Amino acid sequence: MGIKTLSRLDPQNTQVILRCDLNVPIKDGLITDDGRIVASLSTIKKLLNANCSIVIIAHLGRPKGERKSELSLAPVAKRLGELLKINIEFSSDITGADAKVSELKSGQILLLENIRFESAETSKDEAERIELAKKLARYGKVYVGDGFGAVHRKHSSVFELAKMLPHAAGDLVAAEVEVLEKLTKNPSRPYGVLLGGAKVSDKIGVISNFLDKVNIIAIGGGMVFTFLAAQGKEVGKSLVEIDLIPTVKELLARAEKLGVKILLPTDIVVAPEFAENAKPTTVTADKIPNDQMGLDIGPESAVNFASEIKKCKTVFWNGPMGVFEFKNFANGTKVVAQALTEVDGMAVVGGGDSAAAVRKLGFADTDFGYISTGGGASLEYLEGKELPGLIALS
Repeated sequence: MGIKTLSRLDPQNTQVILRCDLNVPIKDGLITDDGRIVASLSTIKKLLNANCSIVIIAHLGRPKGERKSELSLAPVAKRLGELLKINIEFSSDITGADAKVSELKSGQILLLENIRFESAETSKDEAERIELAKKLARYGKVYVGDGFGAVHRKHSSVFELAKMLPHAAGDLVAAEVEVLEKLTKNPSRPYGVLLGGAKVSDKIGVISNFLDKVNIIAIGGGMVFTFLAAQGKEVGKSLVEIDLIPTVKELLARAEKLGVKILLPTDIVVAPEFAENAKPTTVTADKIPNDQMGLDIGPESAVNFASEIKKCKTVFWNGPMGVFEFKNFANGTKVVAQALTEVDGMAVVGGGDSAAAVRKLGFADTDFGYISTGGGASLEYLEGKELPGLIALS
């Protein structure tokens, strides 16, 4: 996908509208993972070094057009200032920030309040999105899109606004696209994909698109129980998407025909309930008791997954292997994460819960080849879908 890069636009001594992805987890007013803010720094610093002033537009959560104090970007402004060691101006008024914008000087930054407080940002009505974009376009001479985690959304600040001004992709978006292209165009082999997370429905498109491109797909997380059920195995109270069993059967048959190895767990860590202190028991994957639910891949499976992953030259991972937030059910995710750090080639952690998991489990971002900032965006790209935010930057 031919996006325009920042070097081609080369903004100097001008006012830039910068769309970032600053959608970080906040608990009790404190940011618990600033990974996405840190990932945005490269582009911000480059623009500051070019004597630009910057108006940053970003979102947090899904307020659905309502102002919710717990989804304010105020804590993000504070953290961004700490990281850059400068004062960040903040405007709670999104479309009426003209006075603050006009006062900006070279080297200064204004962060607007959560853009999703404006219902038009996510409206399905194109006219509403265009109207909001027109108001935002007053704030700058050029537009830089660097919010990779939102490029799969046809939102006003991602799509319509970009098309109204001279535009380019920031360093983060350019880097994300470069990595994803390596995963889809002539990847080094063997090529392994590791998929987890709760639902098969979230990953069906990715699995289907990957089947003629990869050598092995290892499946864990809650989604694995639909695969086990499709093979006629007893899954107890585990999460199963019954309506997708026929689709899963088709995928398994297609994989066999293409010679793609589908690796499923041989053992499962189960518990009677979904709770942090639930008592864990390890059982074989084909005999989960009726009163138990699977919450992690078993230790034997984790070792097997890790062994297969370490043989690969290219690995993409999206979705934890179990309920990593609970200590008793985090082992599978931790073992496969460790395996990714030992891959002799390119290992990509596909954003979202996977990125959160590796950080929570004590790994550093630098332990991996690349950690994407966009879970949903990465998956849709790998499904072969066209992403609005990238189309707008072409």
